[in-house]
Amino acid sequence: MTGRDEWRTNVGVKWAAEWRRTDRSFTGLTEELLRHALAIPVHNVLDIGCGAGEIALALARARQQATITGIDLSADLIAVAKARGGNLQNLQFVTGDARNWQPGGQKADLLISRHGTMFFDDPVDAFCNLRSSALPHARLIFSCFRERKFNEWATEFAELSPIVDAPDDEAPGPFAFGRQERIHELLSAAGWSGITYEPIDYAYVAGSGPDAVVDAKSYLLAIGPAAAAAARLDGSARQRFENGMETLLQSRCEQGIVAFRAAAWIVTARPN
Repeated sequence: MTGRDEWRTNVGVKWAAEWRRTDRSFTGLTEELLRHALAIPVHNVLDIGCGAGEIALALARARQQATITGIDLSADLIAVAKARGGNLQNLQFVTGDARNWQPGGQKADLLISRHGTMFFDDPVDAFCNLRSSALPHARLIFSCFRERKFNEWATEFAELSPIVDAPDDEAPGPFAFGRQERIHELLSAAGWSGITYEPIDYAYVAGSGPDAVVDAKSYLLAIGPAAAAAARLDGSARQRFENGMETLLQSRCEQGIVAFRAAAWIVTARPN
């Protein structure tokens, strides 16, 4: 489980330090998410769980007459986003929570999120509040991982760990919205309709460059399920885990890139 408190503290700090490699890992998904967002006219955009700001930055550059606001629980990630977008006059980043966010001015006609909604502690409450922050004709567009079994970047590292717990994939975390049926239930309960789901498969790039395996190992030991598994081990068990990681990463390295299959949904909806 990765909830609000973790994003405000240690998880947010780690992701802020790793924003370049995190953006790289999501490149294929980001392109698809922006394709959806740029297909509709927008005037006021809210980027939910904006992280280090990649989606908000891209929209601000592409839609210069629109106002773009990015919110995130992590003050550390917001600081990175502000540093990246300081020269864009139509863009602002604010530390905020989707459960109680209130627009200071005009309501949003586009609410977007790249993998931010999966971490809602109370999804219905958060989606209800977001609906109240949206114009009647607004669109909600967000991405989320599909079920764990379709995401090799998670399953293959779990097999290396001697400590295996039965995961609660409906707790706040990467697979909380893996099942289409659960997304539909939550959004419908929060007053959203016209819900659509597009499956997206993309390459989760974990490492690149002349030392791609080293790059991938250091990244995966910093954030994500491999990092969580390694943190629970010490001594010889930790060494065996890392040795297994290196072997796996070597097997996935081609032409200077270490990549794994990732599977996501792009979900769209409108207010009732």
